[in-house]
Formats: sequence, structure tokens, C-alpha cells
Amino acid sequence: MRTGVIVAAHPGVEHLAVRAEELGLHSFWVYDTPMVHGDPFVALSLCAKATRRIRLGIGVTSPALRSAPAAASGLASLNALAPGRIICGVGTGNTARRTLGMRPATAARLENFTTALQDLCAGRSTEYREGDRVRDIRFLHTGAHVNTADPIEFVVAALRGPKAAAVAGRRGTGLISFGLLDPTAWHALHDARRHAAQATPHGPGSHTDSRADSYVITSLHLLDEDEDPHGDPARDATGHLVMSLLAFAADTPAFAEQLGPEEGEAVRRLLDRRGTTSTAPDRHTKLYPNYLGRIAPQDRDLILPSLMNTLALVGTRDDLLTRITALEQAGIDELLIQPVIDPPTEMAQLAKLLT
Repeated sequence: MRTGVIVAAHPGVEHLAVRAEELGLHSFWVYDTPMVHGDPFVALSLCAKATRRIRLGIGVTSPALRSAPAAASGLASLNALAPGRIICGVGTGNTARRTLGMRPATAARLENFTTALQDLCAGRSTEYREGDRVRDIRFLHTGAHVNTADPIEFVVAALRGPKAAAVAGRRGTGLISFGLLDPTAWHALHDARRHAAQATPHGPGSHTDSRADSYVITSLHLLDEDEDPHGDPARDATGHLVMSLLAFAADTPAFAEQLGPEEGEAVRRLLDRRGTTSTAPDRHTKLYPNYLGRIAPQDRDLILPSLMNTLALVGTRDDLLTRITALEQAGIDELLIQPVIDPPTEMAQLAKLLT
């Protein structure tokens, strides 16, 4: 299985991209969460200039964040800096929108956005709509301005529902998911993608030059001998993923109701600790600061073993290889980790583990 890294976007992140390339990792990604992290196009521009081989990804942008012309211009400009090395993840903007206190985009809007990006980034014209006005648009200048000759890889963000996977199938793209380590769930996503592709006129992938790989974002903690798998080091290494789920649950009562009693209690403690409620209009300003950053020591009690085991890879070398092999057999092509404690060391661990 290939390996990669995903981190928060910020100036200076190019040094991590260089180290990832030196370690032989396949890809280096940054998040697109405007009110929490830095700008991904700025960060990846720096990475593009500092590296030569490693693929560079945005995980993920959304029609609820950026217009298709603006996003396509950013992507094609990156492609001019790093020809053929750019990966664009697209999604409904679930978290990035919730950090604004807004709702994600619909699957239909996601599909239209993906279509427009694929067309524009390949040098084709596309239909662009604002309200009742519809126009065909295309890049009017290429050459030194943008690169539409080298292909950009597109992947659609999906969790468990089939709608996003079906968009990937119809558009001939790959898939990316956050914290989804259940092989059965991945089989279902791949089935939904395949069925949608087969039902698409002219056959799967006919509208795009993209690849169709699958990526999973998680965190990894290799246990030392006799180390507690749920001790403080393991909680610190995986807590950002668990806190992201708890924040989503605190922000989404319908999802929180599906959790077990222990997880539901953790959500209630989080809300109390942040001084907000699941219906407060400004709850996004209390729940999402430091989103996907290293957790505070006082929040370690919220990092439940059940959620650590669901969202992250914690174990001995043999334990980790067993779980990774199961994911590979479920069709995962690349494992992306988000390091938060000591990124260079954690990246080296990943590279060594799968060498």
C-alpha cells in the first residue's frame, strides 16, 4: 500500500513536504478549512517549489467554499508549478462549512462542481451557472498562466452513504474518506461507485482523465513494548481524530443520538467544557478552535478507547500490518496519516512500517 501525509495548511509546511519526499512517501496533502487553517493553495505553492517528485493534494475543497472558476484557476496554477503532481479532493464541505455555522453542499451541487473542475482543468469549456444565468466558460489564457495539459487527479470525499460514492462513479474519480477503517464500509463504497459508473452513458470514466484510487485519512501510533494502547501517548497521537468526531456529534444532534451511552456522555462533557449547547447559534465558534490540532491534556478523558479503535491505527507492528492489509484487500490504495506530536518522526515511522 502507498503512504502519504496530510496536515494543516500554513506557510512553512513545505519543510514537511520535503521531508516526506525524502522518506519516499507518495503524497503530501493539506486541508481546506478556511476559518481554522491557512490557505491550501498558498501552502501547496510553497510545497510545489520545494519538491520534485511527491504528489500534492488538497483534502478537500467544496462548492460551498469556492466557485468552480476560482478553484480551477488555483488548481491549474498549481499544476503549472508541479506538472502532473496535483490531486484535488472535492466534497460537500461538511466540516469546513460547519466551522462557519453553515450547512454542507448537496450531492447534486458537488457533482456539478466536480464536472466543472474536471472540464476546466483539462482545457475544456464547461457550463457555469449563477442564479438563472448560465454561460459556457473556459480558460482564456493558458501557457505560462495555467497548466491544462498535464492531468490533475480528482477524488470525491465519501463516508458511509452511497451518494458521494455514486458521484465518484459517474465522474470517473477516486474516493477519499476520513477515519473510515472498516473494510466492510469500504466494500460498500466501492460497490456504489462501480454501480454508478456502470450506469453512466458511454461507460465509466468517459468524462475525465483522472485516476480512480482510494485514500483513507487516519492517524497511526506504533506501540512500544508493553505500552498501554490507551495511555496518554496513544491518546495524544490519535485524539485529534476523536475530537473531530465528538465536535461533529456535538454540532449534529441527530448523529449524536446514534452513538452509544459512553460516547454520548463524552459529547455532553465536551459541550459543557466548551460552554455551549448543540443548538446555540454560535456553537461553531466554541467547538472548532484548534480543529485537528494536538489535544489539550485536560481533554484526554474524552479520547475514548472505542473511538480510538474506530478512527485510528494503534497497535504493535503486527497489529498495524494486519489492519492495513485488510484495508488494502478492501481496495484502499493509499494510507494518509495526520501527524500531530512529532511530524518528522511519525512520517519516518510510517515509511519504515510499510517498507
